[in-house]
Amino acid sequence: MPQAFGVATAPRSAKVASGALRTPWVPVRRGRVARSAKWTAAIAGLLLLAFAGGFVLFADMVARYAPAYNQRADAIVVLTGGELRLSAAAKLLKEGRGARLLISGVNRQTSTDDLKRVSGLPDRLFTCCVDIDYAAHTTSGNADQTKAWAEERRLKRLIVVTSSYHMPRSLTELRRTLPGIALVPHPVVSNKLQTDRWWTHAYTARVLFSEYVKFLPSAARYAAARLARWESSAFAGATSHASGR
Repeated sequence: MPQAFGVATAPRSAKVASGALRTPWVPVRRGRVARSAKWTAAIAGLLLLAFAGGFVLFADMVARYAPAYNQRADAIVVLTGGELRLSAAAKLLKEGRGARLLISGVNRQTSTDDLKRVSGLPDRLFTCCVDIDYAAHTTSGNADQTKAWAEERRLKRLIVVTSSYHMPRSLTELRRTLPGIALVPHPVVSNKLQTDRWWTHAYTARVLFSEYVKFLPSAARYAAARLARWESSAFAGATSHASGR
């Protein structure tokens, strides 16, 4: 009687059972990938919406800034870098709105005579009441130098002069370094900037967007500094409470 030779094959029922165990994993994996993609897209959409919403709020904040015409302070600080800033700060000093003026972020190639000419201040007033900061090169540096200057003179209230679009970032950096000092914004509005209907002016929208991108890291540093101060205060309070028992 002839015999069959070759590789033994499994019964068809066993193949079906084995296939039934394997095939469901494919749609399961695809389902997980699809859900992950949906979550990623949703999170990205929310982040983009928050970014866009933040920009609109930022632009609205810039448009709402108004000069502090009737405000007085211990001193005035002007952050260089934009047109009309120094002359506006000098005018405040001449009006007696502050006893001293710090010009922060001056280029080292700019002489004292150059500053006198641009500010329009008389020699006597410039010599007695103006301090010049050559060390700062960024807005964060302006804040650090202003902190040292204000603490040395024990100032409690400052008028801050800078361009309107630069004011949110400037105040944020200054509040980070000077949490105990009152800051009075005095924005200078450039003739090129149309803040009333900024979305209809390409130049204004471009300037505001660029400044908003720079503002976000400053806001993050400010939040981190506040959190660190809160944690330090909470730890000091807990230690004091524990030692008082």
